Amino acid sequence: MEQHPERLNSVFQTLADPTRREVLRRLGKGPASITELAAPFDMALPSFLKHIQSLEQGGWIRTRKVGRVRTCTIQTKPFAAVGSWLSEQRALWEGRTDRLEHFVTTAHRKGTST
Repeated sequence: MEQHPERLNSVFQTLADPTRREVLRRLGKGPASITELAAPFDMALPSFLKHIQSLEQGGWIRTRKVGRVRTCTIQTKPFAAVGSWLSEQRALWEGRTDRLEHFVTTAHRKGTST
């Protein structure tokens, strides 16, 4: 993911919006129509559709139109990318804190042994 910082920026920019996060949370339970997804939000449908478009362009969801109903399904690839980046960060910081702990423990032992 680090080789593509613009992709990472896009992923987190998409997740920065609470409406889009809520849509993803709802789609985690299964596919839903645009009407179902928009119902809990106090906004005009055109405004809500911008969120759907952003999620779709970011690869978070896929939409399919059957007749007059447009149904959204969640996609897992962006979640895997976020998970991978977070794992890298966790490993980096755990390594740093382990080194700090070692330094403090070693310094404390040296200080008490003299």
